[in-house]
Amino acid sequence: MSVAMAVGAHPDDIEFAMAGTLLLLKEAGAEIHMWNLANGCFGTAVHEREEIIELRWEEAQESARDACAAIHPPLVDDLAIVYEVALVARVAAVVRTVKPDILLIPSPQDYMEDHSNTSRLLVTAAFARGMKNYETDPPTEPWAGDMVLYHAMPHGLRDMLRRIVRPGMYVDVEPVLDMKRAMLARHRTQEEWLDASQGVGSYLDEMEAMSRKVGEMSGRFTFAEGWRRHSHFGFSPTESDPLKKLLKDRCWADPLYEQELG
Repeated sequence: MSVAMAVGAHPDDIEFAMAGTLLLLKEAGAEIHMWNLANGCFGTAVHEREEIIELRWEEAQESARDACAAIHPPLVDDLAIVYEVALVARVAAVVRTVKPDILLIPSPQDYMEDHSNTSRLLVTAAFARGMKNYETDPPTEPWAGDMVLYHAMPHGLRDMLRRIVRPGMYVDVEPVLDMKRAMLARHRTQEEWLDASQGVGSYLDEMEAMSRKVGEMSGRFTFAEGWRRHSHFGFSPTESDPLKKLLKDRCWADPLYEQELG
C-alpha cells in the first residue's frame, strides 16, 4: 500500500493547496497523513495564545477526520519554522516513522518563509531518511525506501517576486471539491483572521477560485491542484511518478513543461 503524507506550514495550508489530491489518493487505496509544522499561534486578532493553539489543533483534527487521515501534532510556533539543524532532526524523525512513498510539500518559492522553509526542511529530512549515522530527534531507525516529492503551488500562484509559477502536473479535484471545501471550513478561526490581516474576503471562495485558476492553466480540468515533481536524485528511480500511477486519468503531466526541463 502506498503511503502519502501532506505537510503544510500552518493549519489550513494543506486544505488550500493539497487536500484534493490527498483525498483522491485515499480513494485510490493509499494510506494518508496530514501534518502542519506550526501550531497557528499567531493566526488571530482576538484569542489568547494558548486558546488559539488549542482551537487550531481541534480544527486540524476535525479536517483530518473528514479525510480519514492520520494527523501529526505541530512542532513549533508560527514564524519559528526556520531551517536549522535541530528542527531538521525533529522533522526527519516523523518522516522515518511514517515512511511515505509520496510526500506532498509546499512550493520552495512562496510569499512567506514559513511556507518555503517547510518545503526546504522536508526535502532535507526526506533525503536523510536512510542515512545510518544521521540521528533524528527522537532517535528513529533509518528507512531507505523510495520516495517521490511533489511541490504544491504557492498561494496566489506566484513566487515571492510576483512571478507566475506554472505547474508541471495537474490533478483534477472536481470530484472531491465539496469535501476539500468542507475540510477548509473546519478552520473556523481563520476566515475572520485572514480577512482582517490580509483582506482575503471569503476564505472558502478564495480556495475555490485558486482551484479554478489552476484548472484553467491545465486547459482540460475545471478545478485542479498543481504540482511540480522534485528531482529524483537521492529519493527514487528516475521515472518514478506514483501520483500519476495511482490517479491515472485524474492526473495530467504538461508535456511542454517536461520538454522545457531539457
